[in-house]
Amino acid sequence: MKGNPRQKALQILTSLFQRGKQLRPLLFSAYGDLKQDDRALLKEIVFGVLRKKLYLEWILRGYLKRPERLRPATWFNLLMALYQLEYLSIPDYAVVNEAVLLEKRHGKNPSVVNGVLRNFLRKKTIPPLPEEPIERLSILTSHPAWLIKRWIERYGEEKTREILEINNQEPPLVLRVNILRSSPDRVIKQLKEDGIVAEKTPCSPVGLSVKAYEDFSSITKLIGTVYVQDEAAQLVSYLLNPEPGKRILDACAAPGGKTLHIAELTGDRAEIIAVDQNPLSVRLMEENLRAGKYRSIQIVQSDILKYKPDEPFQMILVDAPCSSLGVIRRNPDVRYRQDEKGLLEFQKKQLEILLHVSGFLKKGGVLLYSVCSLEPEETTEVVKLFLNKKGDSFIIDRRPVSVIPDSMISSEGFFSTVSFIDEMDGFFAVRFKRL
Repeated sequence: MKGNPRQKALQILTSLFQRGKQLRPLLFSAYGDLKQDDRALLKEIVFGVLRKKLYLEWILRGYLKRPERLRPATWFNLLMALYQLEYLSIPDYAVVNEAVLLEKRHGKNPSVVNGVLRNFLRKKTIPPLPEEPIERLSILTSHPAWLIKRWIERYGEEKTREILEINNQEPPLVLRVNILRSSPDRVIKQLKEDGIVAEKTPCSPVGLSVKAYEDFSSITKLIGTVYVQDEAAQLVSYLLNPEPGKRILDACAAPGGKTLHIAELTGDRAEIIAVDQNPLSVRLMEENLRAGKYRSIQIVQSDILKYKPDEPFQMILVDAPCSSLGVIRRNPDVRYRQDEKGLLEFQKKQLEILLHVSGFLKKGGVLLYSVCSLEPEETTEVVKLFLNKKGDSFIIDRRPVSVIPDSMISSEGFFSTVSFIDEMDGFFAVRFKRL
C-alpha cells in the first residue's frame, strides 16, 4: 500500500467499509514504508474517524444536499478532513488542500470537497441532534443504537455512558513479559533507559502498563522478551492454570498470545498443540515461536472443526471467535461490523467448537472457554447450552486462582472483566471439568 499517511488512511477506511476487511492487518500493512511521525498521523486519522464516525457523518450531511450520491472515497475523504479540522492541531488550509489533492487522485469531486470544507469552516454549525435519547447518544458517541439500548438495560444509563466514553479513548499499552527470558523488574529497567515509563499491572504478575513513550521502536526491539497483550487476556491464561508435563490444546490459537503465555507458565515444559486455519496467522505464530525460542509448541494449520488428534488432552483452551464487543476501544471498527443477529451466529459457532473439542478431553481434564465479549448470547447462554448437552460429563470448575481477584469471579464461576470497573478489556471465561 503506497502513498502518504492520508492516502493510506483513505484506503484503509474504504477497505473496511466497502470490502469488509479487518483493521489490524490493513494498518500493519500500511505502516511498512512510513516514518514514525507519518505512522502516528495515519493511526490518529483512522482511529479518530472510526471513534467519531457517526458524529462526523451527522455534521457532513448538514452540508450536503444529496449525500447518497457521493462515491465512498469522497465520503471518507470528507470525514477524514472534518476529523482533522475538529480534533487535530493542523492548519485549516493544509487540511483542505490535502483533501482536495487526495480527491483529485482517488475521487471525482475535488470541487465538492473544497466547497463543503470551506463552507464548514465559514459556518462551523452542527445540525440539531435528535430528541430521542438513545439515537442522540448514538450520534454523540458513535455507537450503534441497538448496542447502547442493550447496555443500558444491562448496566444502567450511567455505567453505559462510562463504557461509551472509555471505548472512545486511547487504550493503555500493556505488555506481557516472557518470564522464560526476563522479568518484569528487568524490563522496567530496560525501558527506563530508553525514556519509557512502565509499571507492573495490578493483577497479572507478568504484565506491564506503559505510561509514557514517544518511540515504539524501543519496545519493538524487545519483541520476544515482551508481547503486547491486555491484562485481561493475560488473566485468561492464568485461569487455565496450565502445568508442566500436561498435553494442552489451544483450539483457536490465532494470534497466538495465549499460546505463548501458556508455554511460559509451564516453563516451556508442556506439550502444546496450537490449531488455526488461517495461513497468515500461522506464519505470524511461527515467527513468534522463533523470536521467543519456544520448544513446547506445535502449530497445526487446520479448521478446528475438522481437527482430530492422535491422543486426548488434559487441558483445552477455546478462545473462541466472537463479536469482539469487549475490545471496542482497541478495535473501534468492531462497533460497525456487528449486529444482534450476528451474536446468535457467533453463538452457534462457539457451541459447535466447544462440543467438538470436548470429546478430546481426558477424564478429570479442564476445558476453558473464553471470549472478548460480555454479551449474554456469547457468554452465559453458551455455557447453558453446552451444559444442557454435556451436563452429565462436565461441570463448572470453581477452583480459585491466586492471581485473579474474587470480584472477577461470579458465584456461578464465571470470570469477567469490565472496562469501567477493572480498567481492562472486556473478557469472559469459564472453566469446565470433565467428570
